[in-house]
Formats: sequence, structure tokens, C-alpha cells
Amino acid sequence: MKVVIDMNLSPAWVSFVKRAGHTATHWSSVGSPNAADREILDWARQNDYVVFTHDLDFGAILAATDANSPSVVQIRTQDPTPILCAELLLDILRRYAQELSSGALISVDEDRARVRLFPLNRDGI
Repeated sequence: MKVVIDMNLSPAWVSFVKRAGHTATHWSSVGSPNAADREILDWARQNDYVVFTHDLDFGAILAATDANSPSVVQIRTQDPTPILCAELLLDILRRYAQELSSGALISVDEDRARVRLFPLNRDGI
């Protein structure tokens, strides 16, 4: 799986994701640090990447635009550092690989993952 890590998360995430056998890049290495969320989503869609973020705006944009891609994983923890949350993300990438390949928004915290399949507004978001 290919994962682009949003600017609101540390570039240190890249090495954790790569060690698990995925392709990973931090947004700062492919785009402007000031890029709008829509630009990140467009890039991820065009390059077949999953967006990994700590920002709720991505889900709202996907719902408002009735998008079918890219998939987004939102981590909703107080401390979203790879030292504390890498296994959580890697488990989500393994467990929900099919959903992420088909198009999904996955919101994750320490206790659970909520999976919404695209298009989001069909579920009433």
C-alpha cells in the first residue's frame, strides 16, 4: 500500500510505514507545506496513495465532494507519534487493506476503528 503522511504528522512516520513493507512519503517531500487539504487529496488520488492524517477536514471534504478516492486514515489520539501509535496504524493498514483499496475513510483511536466506505454521503454524513 502507498501512504502519504499529512503535514500535521511527523516525517518520522515514513520509516515506520516503510519498515512494514509499504511505500510511504511525507507530504513535505512532494508538495508545499502550505498546500490546501484539497491539493493533498488530489495528489493522493492521482498517485494512488492513502492519506494518513490527524486532521478531520479530509473527511468533510470527501463527504462534500461525494468522492470515491483517495482513502483516508484519520488517527484520533492525543499523542499521534509513531513511537506510541505505529502498531495501531500498521494494524489498520493490514486489517482494512481491501476497504482502503476500494475507497474508505477510517477514523482510528486507541479503542476502535470506524470504517466508512465511499461515497461517504450515502451513509448520511
